[in-house]
Amino acid sequence: MKQLYVLLYALFFVTCGSTQIVETDTKSLPKPAGPEGVKAEMPPKTAVVEADEFTSKEKIEVLMNYLASDELEGRDSGSKGIELAAQFIEKYFGDHGIAPYYRTYRDTLSNFRKSAYNIVGVVEGNDPNLKNEYIVIGAHYDHIGVIKPERGDYIANGANDNASGTTTVMEIARYFGEHTSNKRSLIFALFSAEEKGLLGSKHMAQNMKEDGLNLYTMLNFEMVGVPMKGKDYELFITGYDKSNLAEVSNGYGGENFIGFSRTARDYGLFQRSDNYYFYRLFKVPSHTYCAFDFTNFPYYHKVGDEVSEMDFEFMANVVNRMIPVVEGIANAPTQEVKLNK
Repeated sequence: MKQLYVLLYALFFVTCGSTQIVETDTKSLPKPAGPEGVKAEMPPKTAVVEADEFTSKEKIEVLMNYLASDELEGRDSGSKGIELAAQFIEKYFGDHGIAPYYRTYRDTLSNFRKSAYNIVGVVEGNDPNLKNEYIVIGAHYDHIGVIKPERGDYIANGANDNASGTTTVMEIARYFGEHTSNKRSLIFALFSAEEKGLLGSKHMAQNMKEDGLNLYTMLNFEMVGVPMKGKDYELFITGYDKSNLAEVSNGYGGENFIGFSRTARDYGLFQRSDNYYFYRLFKVPSHTYCAFDFTNFPYYHKVGDEVSEMDFEFMANVVNRMIPVVEGIANAPTQEVKLNK
């Protein structure tokens, strides 16, 4: 499987340079006013940026086939499988111009008993003033590993949860690593131990807060591998009414991109993913983009969460529409994403 992945990787990214893998040293929500299905209006005076066809379903498939493979055994935190995933992400970052944020890419967790680490890269902004403002773009790359067998299958591969979000962040990172078109600095973080209680993002947010990071906003991706049913928008954001991120996202990504989900509100999804501690500690807009509303995917935390269930064309479309959103937010002359009062 690994040899096959390496061959496919070489075929799709043959024009890109390569580097060595970096050494492993470390260092009560208010109720939204809108009904289910409401789309955020595009803000006036905001031009829609046409998304380039940067990635493709074929490129997405290559990444997903490895991250959600049986070889990685469900990427449980502290396991051999998640170590392989970490090495893979490190090499991918290095190959595509994303520098380590710390001395290496690895940010070792201080709140988990096994050896576990976030993988953190950065693309510095190109504006002498705005580069001191940071945007964190994240997803968790762990899952729940080996579980009780179902029909002889015991590996919870976690394709949708959350190889899909990890792949999305990796491809957005590849774009900015290759284009360096961002005025503000972008931190790309793949979190470990999310499934253990958001431990990776909690650790990182606490350390960055103590270090005095000038954080503007945090954009997180969770379960974006399968489209929703019966919706006229692509994704929703958790904590929809906490800021104007949905409106700003639709302004850059196009109408019918981001909507409101009552399910996200009712299940408290804002507090259940890696955006939460950045919001809690920094008090800045911090949200998760998601396409899972408990009606469109029956394999949550089950062995059926396999690559074969994913919609790679949908995923590529999400990446291609998100790139101008991130680019627009990173390059706006003022901080346009704001908490609602």
